[in-house]
Amino acid sequence: MNVELRHLRALVAIGEEGTLTDAARALHLTQPALSRTLAQLEQRLGVRLVERTTRSLHLTEPGRRLWEDAHRLLALLDDALADATGRRAPRPLRLAFAWAALGSHTVPLLRTWRERHPEVPVEIRRADDPAALLRRGEADLAFLRVRPAGDDQRIQHRALTRERRMAAVPLGHALADRTDVALAELRGETVALCATAATTGADLWPAHARPRTVTVPGVDEWLTTIATGAAVGVTAEGTVHQHPHPGVRYLPVRDAEPVTVHLAWPAVEVHPSAAAFREHIAHHLTERNPGAGA
Repeated sequence: MNVELRHLRALVAIGEEGTLTDAARALHLTQPALSRTLAQLEQRLGVRLVERTTRSLHLTEPGRRLWEDAHRLLALLDDALADATGRRAPRPLRLAFAWAALGSHTVPLLRTWRERHPEVPVEIRRADDPAALLRRGEADLAFLRVRPAGDDQRIQHRALTRERRMAAVPLGHALADRTDVALAELRGETVALCATAATTGADLWPAHARPRTVTVPGVDEWLTTIATGAAVGVTAEGTVHQHPHPGVRYLPVRDAEPVTVHLAWPAVEVHPSAAAFREHIAHHLTERNPGAGA
């Protein structure tokens, strides 16, 4: 197909910048030159990668997949060239998560790793879609509370542990002094759903008994909406440890299925310490809860 690195770099820039003008500026090219490069790539692949109108630009589904793979391929190439020239500096192990990392295990897990492997720092990154960072080569490992798609050959994963579902209610709420609640007791409430967390939806309740819902963009908005009394929430137990809030009380939901936490990593690994970190996680969980390890 005679695809060149300049073609891949052009697609990556277009996907990241969102416009041809900004992508051309980032690549130090003129816009016509970038447009020609993109047209060459589409012609050689025989597929449309970018939909362009006078007002908008977005990647097609094939374009999005190639954009993610191009990120990873270019990162691998840059690392290989740095290795060959002896200029590659050790980089942190990049760990991504969407909402609550590994809950109460997060801090002791990272502390013991730091004690045993001081030469390999861990860089933590919160992202709305950690799996996308894995596919693009921008993360080495990720904690997920939604199982990756079974047909995605670019990501491997294994189940780590299961977390209880927790209700989040404002202080002063009629349920706030309870030791636990049932889903039916939340049916008459407005339930806040977070757009960046897929662990809770209206389908957690039976079809004939679903509560009103309101969707908020992120965890801060979710907590504020609940703390001010506008809604309640349901979340995984990791949230209790990662996002305590003085105006929110968490309590177990006794009749809701738990949430499985998965560890995911790229099928083609780059970081030499990723496998050791996976073993560290398994050992940590086994030590603290013999039934929870993967």
